[in-house]
Amino acid sequence: MPEYPDVTVYIDCLARRVVGQPLEQVRLASPFLLRSAIPPISEARGKRVLGLRRIGKRIVFELESELFLVLHLMVAGRLHWKERAAKLPGRLGLAGFDFPNGTLVLTEAGTKKRASLHLVRGEADLDHFDRGGIEVMDAPFEEFAAAVRKENHTLKRTLTDPRIFSAIGNAYSDEILHRARLSPIRLSQQMSDEEIGRLHEATRWVLEDWTRRLREEAGDGFPEKVTAFRKEMAVHGQYGKPCPVCGSPVQRIRHAENETNYCARCQTSGKLLADRALSRLLRSDWPRTLEELEEHRAARADPAARPEAPSVAPDAKPKRRAATRRRA
Repeated sequence: MPEYPDVTVYIDCLARRVVGQPLEQVRLASPFLLRSAIPPISEARGKRVLGLRRIGKRIVFELESELFLVLHLMVAGRLHWKERAAKLPGRLGLAGFDFPNGTLVLTEAGTKKRASLHLVRGEADLDHFDRGGIEVMDAPFEEFAAAVRKENHTLKRTLTDPRIFSAIGNAYSDEILHRARLSPIRLSQQMSDEEIGRLHEATRWVLEDWTRRLREEAGDGFPEKVTAFRKEMAVHGQYGKPCPVCGSPVQRIRHAENETNYCARCQTSGKLLADRALSRLLRSDWPRTLEELEEHRAARADPAARPEAPSVAPDAKPKRRAATRRRA
């Protein structure tokens, strides 16, 4: 899902193209995209774009007549800038927003159509989309610390909760926790001031750094490679690859449709966090540390390192279990 850096760069690139331009029409290819009926989407036609803003992970187009188009890309929604009146791609195309100088095309990969579009009137209705999470880039340490300790959850859940922090998701939370050298399952209300200070610094640094990188990548063009998995990331999507800090293999925890990536040596003092499904399967065989994991892998790779099976004398006869009969 596009997060703070991705959405920020989308807005930067869109502002250069559409602010001051009239929205000639909105072409909807999917009936599931538009989630509002009043005011009707036809009222947006011909209205000039006065500005763009972000609410969480949503992109907001401010139009004339106090109208706001609110677009949420969800997991697989992506934006593309094309020539004016460009044809929408058949299977992936959801909508086209036509302007005099080009068309903004919305696509969504996959079969689950989750992206959404709302048209609302007035700031009061627009405020309903604000989940309440603080903007980390504007928050001083005291406000950030209060948000962290607001509820007692794991840091991974805390960072990705839109009611606590705005526009941070699965990908950048992994990068933030790795830079802060904190376990993703550390409980938020057990954090010391020093740990929260590291988390605050890491959060701002990661979001600023990736926003800068994505701006440089887009240049004067339009961001066409928006993805949650980038080879330059330290841990997210890097399972099994060496940590850029210590060289240990990146680990992961799978849960639902997401996974958490982390470095055991940098973040959990070498302890492996239990993968819910796999650890239940392996039970006592689940390795607890990186050292145990390496020993386990070495034993699998080298048959000679495995313990030998007990020898059986040639003349030994297998013991038979006494047959038991059920009485009638």
